[in-house]
Amino acid sequence: MPIRQLSETMINQIAAGEVIERPASVVKELVENALDAGAGRIEIVTGGGGLNLIRVTDDGSGMNAQELPLAIGRHCTSKLADDIHDIRSLGFRGEALPSIGSVARLSIRSRAQDGDSGAEIGVEGGHITPVRPAPANRGTTVEVRDLFFATPARLKFMKTERAESSATSDIVRRIAIAFPSVRFTLAGADRTTLDLPATGDAPDGHLERIAQVMGREFADNAIPIDAMREGVHLQGYVSIPSYTRANALQQYAYVNGRPVRDKLFAGAVRGAYADVLPRDRHAVTVLFLTLDPATVDVNVHPAKADVRFREPGLVRGLIVGAIRQALADAGIRAATTGAAGMIAAFRSAPPPSDGGGASFIPRNGTPFRPAAGFDLQASPYRPLVNGLAESRQAAFTPMTAASADMRAGQAEADEQLQRTTLGAARAQVHENYIVAQTGDSLVIVDQHAAHERLVYEALKTALHSRPVPSQMLLLPEIVDLPEDDAERLALHGETLAHFGLRLERFGPGAVAVRETPAMLGEVDVPQLVRDLADEIADHDTTETLTERLHHIAATMACHGSVRSGRRLKPEEMNALLRQMEATPGSGTCNHGRPTYIELKLADIERLFGRR
Repeated sequence: MPIRQLSETMINQIAAGEVIERPASVVKELVENALDAGAGRIEIVTGGGGLNLIRVTDDGSGMNAQELPLAIGRHCTSKLADDIHDIRSLGFRGEALPSIGSVARLSIRSRAQDGDSGAEIGVEGGHITPVRPAPANRGTTVEVRDLFFATPARLKFMKTERAESSATSDIVRRIAIAFPSVRFTLAGADRTTLDLPATGDAPDGHLERIAQVMGREFADNAIPIDAMREGVHLQGYVSIPSYTRANALQQYAYVNGRPVRDKLFAGAVRGAYADVLPRDRHAVTVLFLTLDPATVDVNVHPAKADVRFREPGLVRGLIVGAIRQALADAGIRAATTGAAGMIAAFRSAPPPSDGGGASFIPRNGTPFRPAAGFDLQASPYRPLVNGLAESRQAAFTPMTAASADMRAGQAEADEQLQRTTLGAARAQVHENYIVAQTGDSLVIVDQHAAHERLVYEALKTALHSRPVPSQMLLLPEIVDLPEDDAERLALHGETLAHFGLRLERFGPGAVAVRETPAMLGEVDVPQLVRDLADEIADHDTTETLTERLHHIAATMACHGSVRSGRRLKPEEMNALLRQMEATPGSGTCNHGRPTYIELKLADIERLFGRR
């Protein structure tokens, strides 16, 4: 077949295949256009999951009749000057509207802010209808009907109406987080209305918008982030270690206000929480990265979902360092979900509704009722009407000898200790759990998990404060590598030596390993070196070696900490609580499990019906 020029319609349909994957992609492009136009209110309506109808209305700057034909032309935009590296808007390609018009029935009705009347233009499967006058409010309304009618094969790849509606909701929420001063409304017959009122650009307003999207629970368990390094500014909120999710869908990342799904962010968050979360749990984060547009390339993906940084190591280091510092500065905090779970576990069964007398419903669901002939007045456990007689009150006299578990509670709790975060130890139950009292709460501490974290943090401090002891190999291990990997390892030789791994170049494309960290014992040296080379190539860090050393430290901490079943003296329990308060990350153990749960006095009173 000879080479020929493709038609404009075919070109637009090819572009649509890259930009318009599903209805949510259309909503994303249209909402970004509205935001670039300075909209303060954006209303989205969908039907049939977005395949039948998508309508986006905004109160932005609008367009006049002369601009409408340009708006549906390829590579026509008002957002880009002559410098492709100076992109300060969400959209810039000028491909979205012509791509949508090539595969759907598109109509645009708009009125400029200073215009006296509106105008409308349409595109149906790539065929343009002339501009005509139309009544319109100031702003723009874009309506898309019968998406992919011109390319019916694409319809086979669409999911159910509910799945497409859910994807659209996720896109709107993701964008809304970055623009708290804009009101978003998402409605339609195929969904529950989503209304996100504007909250303002102030920090409190930003957190309020995040709470609107992600729930008040996240806002109650979030730590603010604010850090800068070499012109790169990181802000946002991250969850405390004891507040997690089963997947990473609740991790939101933005670069200069643009929502992105970038593996650098995901890897950095995972690294920052590496030793405080279980392997199957994920942190909840909202991170905003602001930097010079010239140092980030947003033109590497048609949908602008991925970005490329000029200095990825700087960005990753900033994210990891800022999160770790924020977690350390936040001190010890328990997730509010722990108290909620405890309250749910303590809830009593509902009272019987058949009027058949008092009953108790155990877990097997079979109610217990008193046997026939039971006389409440003859029972020694009947309610006392005339007060406590002395003979009866004697049953409540304290025991002459307290159990070992109750020794801390024999004296009044120290008021000064009650003002601390974890309070004063009052008892040890089941020889594993410390019960403490603060001014307004009850705290239950897992003594083994807590001490395990304390020992682990002490070992980590020792690892980083002085060179790690190494063991010399009888014969150097020669590892063949690509020349680039060997060069990268040699450049990081000093850092690796600090952690006990001494290596040097051994001719082209190889390194000789002479010493390995003594803590690792017998180790697969070639595999360790290759893993390090891969990580340095990806992130310009040597975290693999650090993580292995930390894993050994965690194992040592687990076996060297206070075991379950050991009775502690009152002073030992209080000392453990004070050490927890002074140790960063002590809210979870090395395996990511919580070390303590706090139940507020108000919650206890609610359990007993006092509130």
